[in-house]
Amino acid sequence: MRIIRSPRLLAQWADRLGREGVRIGLVPTMGALHAGHASLIRRARLTCDAVVVSLYVNPRQFGSGEDLGRYPRRLRADASLCRQEGVDVLFAPSDEAIYPPGFATSVSVPSLSWRWEGQFRRSHFEGVATVVTKLLCLVRPDDVFFGRKDYQQSVLISRLVADLTLRTRVVVCPTIREPDGLAVSSRNEYLSPRHRQAALVLSRALRAGLSAVRQGVREARLVRQAMVRVARQEPLARVDYFAVADPDTLEPLTRVTGPTILLGAIRVGRVRLIDNVAVRVPRGR
Repeated sequence: MRIIRSPRLLAQWADRLGREGVRIGLVPTMGALHAGHASLIRRARLTCDAVVVSLYVNPRQFGSGEDLGRYPRRLRADASLCRQEGVDVLFAPSDEAIYPPGFATSVSVPSLSWRWEGQFRRSHFEGVATVVTKLLCLVRPDDVFFGRKDYQQSVLISRLVADLTLRTRVVVCPTIREPDGLAVSSRNEYLSPRHRQAALVLSRALRAGLSAVRQGVREARLVRQAMVRVARQEPLARVDYFAVADPDTLEPLTRVTGPTILLGAIRVGRVRLIDNVAVRVPRGR
């Protein structure tokens, strides 16, 4: 495996492979790699000839007071995982390499950025869209892989790729969970044992919403109430939001009559956790 730190060298590598007809897969990450990232890499290996993993803690997607300074950084362990998974290139640039002096461009998808996560992390998605666009321009991958846990992010990137007519397929892979149901996340390591147990209320709340729909509840207001009611049973958890939304536009729904996404975000101590679950209801039911 080759570690590249220079955007110019990464672009040269990708250009050479592209001319040779090699199918390239890109897995963008902020490092602190875990089983969820490994699943994305494995999916990329199945469909692509060469796999690039980017490892960059992007300061532009962190707001004031968020955990940029303490976000886990462990290049050696991440590189070891990438070697084990057969990654071809690990791209690990510096801030100066991604945002050189004079950098003045930003990318935004306003229609998908201001709801849900955007209400609590105002500049987050602009930072995500900007750095992902830069990575896509550097690598020009055939496929780019994201995890379903960050559902709003995956919808936003899919919209960005379509709107800019980028020749990349966005592949959204299933959420990887711990045996007890907690979605795997780099931030889980911040949780104390007590808070780790409390965090399970997020997946329980989402399952309560799913159960309500399966039992015939169609008013989105009542589905949301079912989720909030469960979440508030945990005294260590604070609800940011629960939502019943259209899976493509993320607009809130009034009734569940077709494909739907249930979204949730809570805070447990200093840790903010997000998760989601898809609802499949035949049209008109």
